[in-house]
Amino acid sequence: MAGANEICRMSAMTLAKHIRNKKLSPVEVIDAVLDRMDKLEPKLHAFNIPTPELARNTAKKIEKAIMAKEDVGPAAGVPIGVKDLICTKGIPTTSGSIAYKDFVSDVDDIVVERMRDAGAVILGKTNVPEFGYSGVGHNPIFETTRNPWNLDKTPGGSSAGSGAAVASGMGPWALGSDGGGSVRIPSSFSGLYGLKGSMGRVPLWPGTRDERYPGVSSWEALECIGPMTRTVADTAFMMSIIAGPDMRDQRSLPALEMNWMKTIKGNIKGLKVAYSPDWGYAAVDPEVRKVVGDAVKVFEKDLGCKVEIAHPGFENPYGAFWGLVACETDLKGMRAMVAKHGARMTPHLVEFIMRPWQAEDFTNAIMTRKGVVNKMAAFMQKYDLLLTPTLACPPFQLDIQGPEKIQGRMVDRFEWLNFTYIMNMTGQPAASIPAGFTKSGLPIGLQIVGRHLDDPTVLRASACFEAARPWADQWPPLLDEMGL
Repeated sequence: MAGANEICRMSAMTLAKHIRNKKLSPVEVIDAVLDRMDKLEPKLHAFNIPTPELARNTAKKIEKAIMAKEDVGPAAGVPIGVKDLICTKGIPTTSGSIAYKDFVSDVDDIVVERMRDAGAVILGKTNVPEFGYSGVGHNPIFETTRNPWNLDKTPGGSSAGSGAAVASGMGPWALGSDGGGSVRIPSSFSGLYGLKGSMGRVPLWPGTRDERYPGVSSWEALECIGPMTRTVADTAFMMSIIAGPDMRDQRSLPALEMNWMKTIKGNIKGLKVAYSPDWGYAAVDPEVRKVVGDAVKVFEKDLGCKVEIAHPGFENPYGAFWGLVACETDLKGMRAMVAKHGARMTPHLVEFIMRPWQAEDFTNAIMTRKGVVNKMAAFMQKYDLLLTPTLACPPFQLDIQGPEKIQGRMVDRFEWLNFTYIMNMTGQPAASIPAGFTKSGLPIGLQIVGRHLDDPTVLRASACFEAARPWADQWPPLLDEMGL
């Protein structure tokens, strides 16, 4: 019989197999993970709304069904965390805001609906910055989420709690959402694999919006929901469950005529790969350049790709991205929210909401996006894949929005995200994969970007890199220190 620590270090696919074959019981698995949560949560604060009783009851029902030889889903008994921006029927979705602290959706988001139907067991909601408007893990109403690799650092966000949970073995996978990098950011900072599929590959509905509450809605023209896992195979496994069209999402794509698990088979020998270390304009931390540069060499030396340094050629669209975010924000409703709760809201979010936005800001943002899309489309005609750093810096200290200086240059508080949000503007599939560590032992991610709609090649390239540079057996030293 596997011990509790061994169970918590198993992949989602391994757990699903053992549960299905009755080598592990769902109750045994959930008890092991909940025990780990009891020990780690006082340090990490990954789950702002844990649901232990729901998890135990769900596990008991699944165990009963398995023993009765009833049909159960492919992920039956596998624990999962759900980001607190993703609606869950009967479980609060606070979005890290005082304004939504009592909000309980009447429906599941499509991805939650699909994971429940597949038999996954929800452990609770994972922490986020307020409404997801930043890449870190603190908000006005819950404890700050900490990075398992260094408790004084952020795990990244906005899927902060999802990153910290999976990185520390509190479930083998978690759901995140990505409007400007929020799956890939914590995957990079927490040493995980995270995938933002092609825009529309995973349906998104209803978003955080309810007529009973003023304000926010999902960034529907930018956002994608995606897996955060410790292995590429687990991401393919989750995509096989959550991807595919749904009539409730106007942007959802037709199903790919392929098997998600087969996308990670085969090699990438002969692919043409571009490497842009800085887009030609971005400040990048020297350690990030070194670690990512060494990872890129693997594609040429070990994987047989043809790699060259090249940039798509667009000018910095940083301001335009925030214009697009504003377009996707219910400014009227959120300004009413500020009038009521502003003193207890995140200062930079209040500043963003109350900025005197003009129609020209929005049209300029839309036109800039079109330009970036066109430049990238022309660029990707020459390449099968594009590689970049995931982020411009390593994990930084808690309770700030970003570093003031990178590579000796003063930067705006969110310019460390210069590599991630571009892919939300273009809609291309993009993954963050562990590339290595800083000298002080902090994770650094490599971003793998595919052509428009070519999710399979991103996954296959990721699996090849994972095989060449495996990381799944590397865990934060904190776990050994705590006997976990």
